Parts: sequence; C-alpha cells; structure tokens
Amino acid sequence: MKSLFKIIILCCLFFCPGHSLAQGDKDKVEAIRVNFISERLKLTTNESEKFWPVYNEYNDKVKAVRKNLRQSLKKAPEELSDKEAEDLYQLDLKTRQAEFELYKQYRDKIKAIIGAKKTMKLRSAEEDFKIEIIKNIKDKSD
Repeated sequence: MKSLFKIIILCCLFFCPGHSLAQGDKDKVEAIRVNFISERLKLTTNESEKFWPVYNEYNDKVKAVRKNLRQSLKKAPEELSDKEAEDLYQLDLKTRQAEFELYKQYRDKIKAIIGAKKTMKLRSAEEDFKIEIIKNIKDKSD
C-alpha cells in the first residue's frame, strides 16, 4: 500500500498541468510504474528481464507514432481550413491504425514471454495505474 501511495503522489506531480519534472523525477515515476506493473503481474526475474525491453520498445514506438499527430493537433480546429481538417482527420485514422498494428505485434511478443493470462493482466494493470493517477489528481483538486 505504501508503494501505491508513492506511485500516486509521484504521478500526480508528473501529470499535473504547469508542473515540470526534472529527468530524475521522470525516472523515479517510471521506476514506480515498472514496480506497479511488475507486482500486479507477479513477474518472475526471468520474465522481467525479457518483458521490460519489449514493453519499453513498444511504448517508445507508440510515442513516436503519436508525436506527429500531437504536433499537428496544436492548431485549434476552428482555425483549420476544410482541407487541413480533412488531412488531420486522415492522419488521426492512420495514427490509430499504426498504434493498433503495433499493439497486435507487441502483444504477441509479450504473450510469448509471459503467457496469455499475464498479458491480459497487463491490460488491467495499465488501466488501474491510469485510474489511480486520475483519482488522486481529482482528490487533490477537490
């Protein structure tokens, strides 16, 4: 429970608007996320050694795919021409398709490392981590 509290606090700092963290703080948050997911999945040492490089590679590739879309979304929708809006719409579809293809590819790799049951637990662990962060941020803002 104490580690969960640390996760929530650090993630709140990490995700709160207007608050930037030094690289060392980001590294701490990442370490806590790793610990959270590892505990939830009950990864063995052998599984962890194989799982984390693949999982991190997947996340890096997804971030790269999303980066172009994020940069394109900086302009407010009402400021876009019809052509720009259509181009952005198509980019969004292509981005989502690329993310899905990466998801399928890497989930198969992950399943080969930790099995189907833990792969399904991974999905819920990722969602639980996000929910805890959001819940803690909401509690802090109330």
